[in-house]
Order: sequence, then C-alpha cells, then structure tokens
Amino acid sequence: MKRRTGQDTSITRNWRPATQAVRGGTARSEFGETSEALFLTSGYAYDCAADAAARFAGEQVGMTYSRLQNPTVQMLEDRIALLEGAEACRSMATGMAAMTAVLLCQLQMGDHIVAGRAAFGSCRWLTDTLLPKFGIEVTIVDARDPQQFADAVKPNTKVFFFETPANPTMDVVDLKAVCDIARRHGIVSVVDNAFATPALQRPLEFGADVTAYSATKMMDGQGRVLAGAVCGTAAFINDVLLPFTRNTGPTLSAFNAWVVLKGLETLDLRIRRQSENAIKVGQFMEGRVPRILHPGLPSHPQHNLAMAQMDACGPIFAFEVADGRTQAHGLLDALQLVDISNNIGDSRSLMTHPASTTHYGVAEDKRIEMGVTENLLRLNVGLEDPEDVIADLDQALTAVGL
Repeated sequence: MKRRTGQDTSITRNWRPATQAVRGGTARSEFGETSEALFLTSGYAYDCAADAAARFAGEQVGMTYSRLQNPTVQMLEDRIALLEGAEACRSMATGMAAMTAVLLCQLQMGDHIVAGRAAFGSCRWLTDTLLPKFGIEVTIVDARDPQQFADAVKPNTKVFFFETPANPTMDVVDLKAVCDIARRHGIVSVVDNAFATPALQRPLEFGADVTAYSATKMMDGQGRVLAGAVCGTAAFINDVLLPFTRNTGPTLSAFNAWVVLKGLETLDLRIRRQSENAIKVGQFMEGRVPRILHPGLPSHPQHNLAMAQMDACGPIFAFEVADGRTQAHGLLDALQLVDISNNIGDSRSLMTHPASTTHYGVAEDKRIEMGVTENLLRLNVGLEDPEDVIADLDQALTAVGL
C-alpha cells in the first residue's frame, strides 16, 4: 500500500471543522509519522547553486529560510485556513504581531481606517497611537451600530477593523451589515475573531475579507505558547501581507506552531464544553452582581444577533461589581480556585481587572467610553467542573459583600 505523504485538497476541503482541526493540512515525511513532525531548522540546503537561485526567484517549489517557510509552520497555516474556509493563512509570532501586520501591510500615509471602539488595549494603542504616527487617519466608532461605519466612510477609507465579541465588554458586531457596507465602498474588512475562533464563528461566511487571530488563546488553549494568524484570499495573503512579513520578520517558531497544532486537535471539544460551562457560571452570576455581559445569555442586549452568527458564545464574559477597583481587587484576592491572570482561552478559569491590566495603557477617558470601568472584571471559564468554579465565585463574592 502506498504511504500517504500529503493530502488531496479536493478531499480535505469537504471535511467538517472537527475533522479539519485534527487532520487538516497534515503533510507526512517519508517516515510516515502520525503526529506532525517538528522541523527545528533555520535554513535549507540545495542540491546545487542553480536550485537555490530558482527557489529565490520563485521558479522552483521548495523552502529557502524559516523566516519565510517551515514545514511545521506551513501545516499549521494550512490547517487554520481550512478551518476558516479561507484560501490562505499566514501565521505570526503573537496575536499582536498579526494585528499590526494586517493593518500596516495595507495602509500608508494619507489613508483612513474606521475601527471599533471596544477592543483589546493593545489594539486600541495601534489605532490611537501607532497609526497616526505614520499619517494614517483613524475614526473610532461604536461597532454595535453599523450605521456609524457607513457615516464614517471617506474617499480615503481603506479598512474597517473590529472585534466581535469585543474584549472585554463583549460587544457583538453585526458581521453581515458591516461587511456589506465595506464591500459597497471597496473597503477591506478585518475582523479580530480571537474570542470565537472558526470553531464558533466564521466571519468570511458573512462577507469579511480578512480574519486575524491571537492563536495564543483558544487555538492553543492551554496557556503554553504565543502565536498569531491572519486568513484571507490567496491574493491578499501572498501579495499584500507576505511582502510585509517576509521583510519585517514577525515569524512564528516551529515549536510554537507544533504546540498550536496539538491544541487545534482538541479545539472543538474544549471550546464547546467551556461555552457550556460559561453559560452555567453566567446564570449563577446574574443573580449576584449588578451587571453581567455574556452574549450567550438572553439578558445581553445583542443576544439574538450573537445566536444568529455564532454556534456558541465561548468561555469569556465580563461582569461588574458595585464599588470600583477596591471591591474588584478584593474579589480577585478572595479567589481560591480561579487564577488572577490576564490570559484568556485557557483550559483553566482565569479572571482579571481590565482597567488595571489589559487596558492599563488606554487613556482613562477612552477606557470609560469603551465601557472598561473600574467596576468591570473579565472571566475566562475553563474546563473545571462548573460547580467548583461557581462555589469559588460564591465565596469570593460573599467576602466582598456581594
């Protein structure tokens, strides 16, 4: 029997997402290994000088340098692209490397971008601080209202950039409405889909042009490595993004790619169980805190929209305490099971106070405008028994008078 060393894409593209997450993009060496091989190499040898020249000229298929290609990294990129339903994917060293590259590769001085108000703190730094340094104009809008995107469009608008659900306020953006506006004006829509991953939400199906990820989060899912990814058309990835990344070098290591590949094998199982756990914990929290922001609960103002464009709402939600930072920090300090940590997507339950951690670098007035108040806490519900997480939250809430 002939040993399979690669995959027929006409077959693999028909696999369902749970199968893609385990087998998509696998390429076997002549040894026929079942687990993806880890290629720890910075460079590649050639049979002759002419072959080296042909590869650099793009006339011969093959790898030249691990800043550009690596067999392990390529398997990860192929797998994520298959999960996303995208033509191509480019991985990067971190989620923020992915966000930075996907914007800078297509913007220049004189261009205009419209960005969602609610966003991860470092993403707001990109839009509020970095892009204006290079003469790129930025308009910040409430992404929950598609009309604000339409009203912000200018002749020089090149990109719409937003998260859904947004970090940490869990704002939900109407993907189809906003992406339709972008398409009508020839604007590239870039969606940060890190909270959902393609296991729960596939923005390209709603008209998005590009999706960007911190693969550190749910894709790895166990708090082990940093990674990022960008998905889109082959033309965008190869002709727009690749020239930027190949010359600036935000390269994902082969080892980190291998770890994320292992994480993807359990992504579907983890994210669905954690989503279920989060609903149970959220239902408990609804009766104990002044406000909870969880798209999976009917109390969320955009619950119906979330249910229409997501298969489930993931493990993350936010809630408010009554008495500012003192009470928020007191609750964190009273936790016995849940860890105080600013990571998300982990298989462990984690909680943080965004105003003093992930959004510390955002100006106070902008934090408040986003809804990141001193009362707000963000919770990542893990794979523990949800009753144990609830018991820990119960005693911590009691300890601070809630």
